[in-house]
Parts: sequence; structure tokens; C-alpha cells
Amino acid sequence: MPEILFKEESYKIIGACFEVHKILGHGFKEAVYKDALELEFSRLNIPFLREKAFSITYKETKLKHFFIADFIAYDSIILEIKIGSYIGEPYIKQTLNYLKTSGLKLGIVINFGAPSLNYQRVVF
Repeated sequence: MPEILFKEESYKIIGACFEVHKILGHGFKEAVYKDALELEFSRLNIPFLREKAFSITYKETKLKHFFIADFIAYDSIILEIKIGSYIGEPYIKQTLNYLKTSGLKLGIVINFGAPSLNYQRVVF
């Protein structure tokens, strides 16, 4: 059985997300959860960058459009914050594209939009 990528780091990130969801519940805009996560990550000493931009290259040419990851944690994990009713295929595909472009291997889609927090690990 393969080893889980960034197991301890993922556990801490998801724990912080559960704490935010426990206090705020569901129903807010994404920005509210991102603001709360910033505070929670800082409180837990989880290193992060919020809204980091990544360029996209096509045939060795940098395109004018880029993507912005909601968070990069531990310089290794893309965190995508959502507020839908469930984690659907478009969110997974988006995160896979982000991983491919960034060169990172692990993304976590976190959904604050449901009564219970949902998350899904995405490995590239």
C-alpha cells in the first residue's frame, strides 16, 4: 500500500478547517472562510500563502492568463476552498490542473458549503 503524501501536514490543515466549520457553520461566502482559515493557520503555526498566483505555460510561452490558488500550505499543498453543496468533478479537475501547472503533488478541496465539512485529497 503506498504511503500517504504529506499525511501529518494534511491532518493539521483539515483539523484547522474542521475548527473553522465548527465555529462558523455553512452559508458564508468563500472569503469569510479564507479569512478565518488565515487566523486558524497562524494560530496553529501552519505555514501558508494566501491567493498565490501561478503562471501557465504553453509550448514554452507564458500565457497572459494565470490561476490563483486559494492557499499554498507548507510550500507543498494546494488548498482550494469551496462553498458548494458537494465536491463535484469540476472542483477536482480544477485542482488537478492547478497541480499540473504548479508542479506540486497534493491538493485538498475543502467544501464549507454543506452542513458537515467535506474534503477530498487530489494527488497528481
